[in-house]
Amino acid sequence: MRVIEPSELIINPDGTIFHLHMKPEQLAENIILVGDPGRVKMIAAFFDHIESQTENREFVSATGFYGSKKITVLSTGIGTDNIDIVVNELDALVNIDLATRQVKDKKKSLKIIRIGTSGGLQGDIPVNAFLASQKAIGFDGLLNFYERRNEVVDLPFENAFKSYVQWNELLPSPYVVSADPDLFNKIVDEEFTPGVTISAPGFYGPQGRELRLRIVDPHINDKIELFRFEEQRITNYEMECSAIYGLSKLLGHKALTVCIIIANRVSKKANEDYKPVMVKLVKKVLDRI
Repeated sequence: MRVIEPSELIINPDGTIFHLHMKPEQLAENIILVGDPGRVKMIAAFFDHIESQTENREFVSATGFYGSKKITVLSTGIGTDNIDIVVNELDALVNIDLATRQVKDKKKSLKIIRIGTSGGLQGDIPVNAFLASQKAIGFDGLLNFYERRNEVVDLPFENAFKSYVQWNELLPSPYVVSADPDLFNKIVDEEFTPGVTISAPGFYGPQGRELRLRIVDPHINDKIELFRFEEQRITNYEMECSAIYGLSKLLGHKALTVCIIIANRVSKKANEDYKPVMVKLVKKVLDRI
């Protein structure tokens, strides 16, 4: 059996995994991911009891009980590059023996729910709406670095999208991955708008924003707004969902992203004071996870 080399799986002197600074016993099978480290404290305040807390750079965690449910809330910072770290290390905590550096015979499947904020791309989706990502389109290219990517993606959707928007060959090739249907049905109710989410590798140019730098396709958001595939439309931008869905599918975990629309790129409306709405969304997820 393969032994994973120290350069490939880095373990800290205290036995924690390299970036997350967590040990296997500090991780629950129900995981809530948030971008903002400050949001970990807000969510953990709902817990009846906190078992453990960790902090390293942008990766802050708290594991505790909400009623009888054991839950870990973990911040990821911004971007799919951080999600590559987070999902791989979460998987290692449950499916690799850190002492022997060998993959376990019996695998565990984690439930991973991202709670975030997002920008709407359809004029009829109001600010403060709850949105659940049925699919994610990755503009980041992360999944293309891994074998078997074609086994977990929606190739017809990918090809139709690239053709419609006349995708620039200099950009990473988009990939499309679906949410876990069981987790989607468990969490999502009539308060949510179901949609297709783009995960962009940046906030400005990759999401069609221009400040002083011009972008290669100034009409990209207009084309995205009009694109349809089998009655599905693209609803919002954010920066993490695609990597969570893609890596989770490859590793055998269940994943879902739910967001608040805090700005609408079509109507040009925004809500900077969205925290009360976020509390409502968090409570809904905690009750249903």
